[in-house]
Parts: sequence; C-alpha cells; structure tokens
Amino acid sequence: MASFGIDGLVSGLDTTSLITQLMAVEAAPQTLLKAKVSTTQTFISTLQGLNTRVSSLADAATTATKTASWSAVKASTTGTSATATASSTAQASSLTFTVDKLAKAQTSVTGNVTSLADLFGGTVPSSVTIAKGSADATATATVVDLTGVTDLAGFAAKLNSAGVGISASVVKISATESRLQLTGSGSGDEAAFELHSGTVAEADIQAGTAPAALIKRSDAIIAASDAQITLWGSQPVKSATNTFSDVLTGVDITVSAVDATSTTVTVARDDTALTKLASDLVGALGVVLSEIKSRTATTTTTASDGGSVITAGILGGDSATRSLNQAIITAASYPVDGTSPSEVGIILSRDGTFSFDETVFAAAMAADPAKVQKIISGLAERVEGVATSASDSIDGTLTLKITNQQSFSKDLSTQVDDWDRRLATRKEGLQATYAALEVSLSALNAQSSWLTSSLASLSTWS
Repeated sequence: MASFGIDGLVSGLDTTSLITQLMAVEAAPQTLLKAKVSTTQTFISTLQGLNTRVSSLADAATTATKTASWSAVKASTTGTSATATASSTAQASSLTFTVDKLAKAQTSVTGNVTSLADLFGGTVPSSVTIAKGSADATATATVVDLTGVTDLAGFAAKLNSAGVGISASVVKISATESRLQLTGSGSGDEAAFELHSGTVAEADIQAGTAPAALIKRSDAIIAASDAQITLWGSQPVKSATNTFSDVLTGVDITVSAVDATSTTVTVARDDTALTKLASDLVGALGVVLSEIKSRTATTTTTASDGGSVITAGILGGDSATRSLNQAIITAASYPVDGTSPSEVGIILSRDGTFSFDETVFAAAMAADPAKVQKIISGLAERVEGVATSASDSIDGTLTLKITNQQSFSKDLSTQVDDWDRRLATRKEGLQATYAALEVSLSALNAQSSWLTSSLASLSTWS
C-alpha cells in the first residue's frame, strides 16, 4: 500500500528526507544482495555461452572421428553430356560410356474434332480405359468414369484428376475445331499409354483381344522411352529417367544430351572435404579457447587516487574453466602413437592457440592418408571426450555448474523479495513514528499556549 510523506507541520523537520536516508541505511544488505544477483546472472550467462561453444567442439570432434567422414569422395566427368554425384558409399573408381538416348515421356494428339462425341465417333461412352506399359502383355488398366462429362474440357479434367499419370489439355485449332493432347507425367518405356473407349478388362488388354485403342502408343508424336548409355562399347544400360543410380555403387550419373563420344566418370578422394574436416576441428578449438581467454583475462584501470586497479574477467576465478582450458589444449596437442599433430598441420602456438596449416596437411595426405586419418581421428577422440564431459546436457561439469548457479541465483532473488517486505514494514513504522511525534509536539504546543495564556491572566488578576 502506497504511503504519502508529509513533512513535519509542527516540528518543521524534513521527515520525508529523514525517512529516505534511514531506509537507505536499512536497505544496504538488500543492495548488496541485488548486486550479487546481477553478478551471478552474468556469470551464468557467460557459462552458458561457453557451454554452447564446447558442445559445438564436441560435435566437430565427433564428426572427425567417424570413418565415414574420412571416406569422402567426389565424382567428376569428362565432356558436357553427363554429370555425376557421389555419396559416402562410393569407392574410388572410374567408368567410361556413351550416351545413346535420353528418357522421354509420351505425347499423343488426337485428330481435329468439333466435340467430345466427335472424338468417340458419335457417342460419348460412360467410361474410358487407360492402359499403361510398354506392351499389351504387361500393361495395367485403369477405368475412368465419364458420367456427367459432355465436352472436351470436362473430359480433359476427368483424365487429369484420375491419377493415372497422364496430363490432358484441349488445344483450339480453329473457331470450331480442337485437338486433345495427352502427355505422360513420367518418362521411360513403362510410362507409355493407350486410351480405350469404354470399360476394357486388363486381361483382354494383356491377351491382345481388346478392341483397338482410340489412342495408340505407336501413333504418339513423341514415344515414351528409356534413357540408355553403353558401357565399354557394348553393354547397354537403361533407366526410366535421365539419372542412372548405382551403376557405380553410391554414384548417380545424370545424362543431358546424346553423345557418341566417350564420357568418363571418375570417383576420387575429396581432398577439399577432408581439408575442411580438419580445418573445422581446429576452428572449433579456436572458438572455445578464445572464449575462455577473453572471459578470464584481467583488465587494468586507473583509480581516483591515481593507482592501478586490476579486475579479473567474469570467469577469471573459476577453477573449472581453467581446468577445462588446460584439458582441451592437452587433448589437442599431445602426440598420437608418437606422432605430433603438427606433422599433419595442427599447430600449437606459444600463446596456447591452435592454427591449421593447409599446406602441411595436403603434403601429409599425399604421402600417407591413412596415417593422417589415424592422427586426427585419435586427437579428435580425445577432444570429444573432454568436450562432452564438460558440456553433456545431463551430467557435464559446465552443465552442472550452470544448474547450481541458477539455484543459487534463485535463492538470492528470494532473499531480495523478503527484504522488500521487511523494508516496507520498516518504512511504515518510521512514518508512524514521525506522525506520532508531530501529534505529540502539537499537543505540547497547545499545552504551552494554554499555560502562557493562564499565566498572563493570573498576572492581570493580581
């Protein structure tokens, strides 16, 4: 409840100022608590930032320990008629081929008609049957109901919504005539189609006993076809699309033009990816060590008396942070099977920072890639152990320290709230005391005035 301070009307005292000064003295312990809460929150925030960076270091180190990471390969092709991409399962290899055909989707067009009935020779059937496949013997049949369809636009809409992999459109030729264009949504031999009037059994289509198709595969203006490449000059390989998957394990070859000139796909170690793998590990090390250095560094300022004041960083007094810093440096710099990391390009400087020498790394990879993998993987395994031990979301040392500090901060905040209530009660007491003083002084003044008046009247009577 708010109180209004009214300075002494009788005493003439500045009671508002007096109470404010007294409350400042009373609130000194709370002020110290508030400063401690602020410092603790800053400490927590700093630890959380460091923990995030250490967790990222653990991720980078984990990646560098995986065999799959060191199996990175890339695919390249000669010429311009094909491209290739390699996955992690690909092996170093090469393959030569020619591009014979590209995959195509079927496009068929009807003759000129003036109406839907004209398309079917005079009477619109109650249904049509779509036969899909490269030959009758293996075709599949889908019946499309035409109930309520009266014109070409409605027929095209029915085919489009039937989900049979055919796109239909009406092309206007003149004021009275149109043609219906049917295009397969997929390419390859098995995407070929025929259109039969009425409902035709799939067995009849496969047996070749069905009535003649209204639209035939053989009449297509663009026939559905597989893409084809020829290996070693004699072995054809087909694909329903222009991409050939796993002709080489883990490699996708995409063709874009027919080319009788031989194209060679080469799959080789991806040195760029492996360089980045090592560089990213060193970069993550640098981020963590730089963060620790900046948060523990001391600053020097000049005091009012001219002396120097040295202030430690927010983590300067934290032994856990110093221990983590040393553990990371040791894990990343100690030899692996007697070989120093500097031999593969991971250099520890005198100031405790790491750098990556790409030239040294490239030379080591060219000389003995297995050795490079062993050294960096071993180093990364040690770093991952240190980083995970600190940043694990459940029992990491940094994580637990953050949790403890959050609990401590919460306790401090509770004490601050308790002081709010205590100070409010104290202020009300002071206000009541000074108000009572004014009342007492007012009574004394009244009594003094009465006595003065009484004495004056006695003197007159005498």
